[in-house]
Amino acid sequence: MSFLAQSLSRVKPSATIAVTNKARELKAAGRDVIGLGAGEPDFDTPDNIKEAAIRAIREGKTKYTAVDGIPELKAAIIDKFNRENGLTYTQNQITVGTGGKQVLYNALMATMNPGDEVLIPTPYWVSYPDMVLLAGGEPRFVEASLETGFKVTAEALDAAITPKTKWFIFNSPSNPSGAAYTRAEVRAIADVLLKHPHVWVMTDDMYEHLVYDDFVFTTPAQVEPALYERTLTANGVSKAYCMTGWRIGYAGGPAHLIKAMAMIQSQSTSNPNTIAQWAAVEALNGPQDFIARNNVVFKERRDLVVSMLNQARGLTCPTPEGAFYVYPSCSGTIGRTAPSGKVIGTDEDFVTELLEAEGVAVVQGSAFGLGPNFRISYATATSDLEEACVRIQRFCGSLT
Repeated sequence: MSFLAQSLSRVKPSATIAVTNKARELKAAGRDVIGLGAGEPDFDTPDNIKEAAIRAIREGKTKYTAVDGIPELKAAIIDKFNRENGLTYTQNQITVGTGGKQVLYNALMATMNPGDEVLIPTPYWVSYPDMVLLAGGEPRFVEASLETGFKVTAEALDAAITPKTKWFIFNSPSNPSGAAYTRAEVRAIADVLLKHPHVWVMTDDMYEHLVYDDFVFTTPAQVEPALYERTLTANGVSKAYCMTGWRIGYAGGPAHLIKAMAMIQSQSTSNPNTIAQWAAVEALNGPQDFIARNNVVFKERRDLVVSMLNQARGLTCPTPEGAFYVYPSCSGTIGRTAPSGKVIGTDEDFVTELLEAEGVAVVQGSAFGLGPNFRISYATATSDLEEACVRIQRFCGSLT
């Protein structure tokens, strides 16, 4: 009999972390590898945020804090939600966790009972289904295909909801596709949810500020105030503020849910890093102009990658509205033979052969629940992206 918990048999390690680690190992072994698997900006954390952290250390702000965040950070989050999303919260409706992932996990742990189902659009961030499984729930999937711009239609969502559905996870802009829902599309989703009052909404708005081409971000409780009492609006400082390693995520929601999440956190990690919390106060309250400057570079990279991938034989790459990912289809390469002699039968075969032949590390679409596709993160140096796309074109051209 295994010493380990049976629940571990239901989950798998993160594919994105696995690809990043594989790329690092190959680089350490002397291979010329371009890693496009990691979902983090290559820009440094802004200096004013760093200085706020240093100041906190010097002022001795290094002790335990309230389990789910210091009042100053909660106040900054309340101001952010009001200023940018038209959402009004009080201190007891805000939670701060060690990254957005912990916030979502706490919510699931605090609410899931055996048999409860969580609806997750595909393609999805790799962690959603496994967090649901660890919390004792059952993930159920709603397919969003290339034909729908990787966005779930209102009709598909309505058909997927059952009496057992407890949560609907809504991620816009999306990891892995970069797809972002317009206000009209959010409105259509909200109309479906209004018909099913037993379904709660968990938003993952982590890429809120990373949108392009005059796209206007909206979140469900903002578009439909009637959803406010059953929506957890989650966000964080990781992506837009270039603070992935600082590990600060946050959410606003009904007070009774926030209290239950705090209880979970009190018995697991307790408070998030104190110094990082003070840095996050500065991130939310301080200058925001660098976000637009970074987005100019991200948009240029997006356009470069989309253009070059669409010139690769067998690939089709739509133009995403946000985040820093593209999610091309490699269906045109299935059945072809790689230089190694292996026939490509799946997207996992494609990314494996690409890494071996050309030293480009990407993540297979099957890890995100929808293939044959693969994900590229363009949050890396433009010169590396260009070289990687040249290699991908060469690889696709070598298939017979």
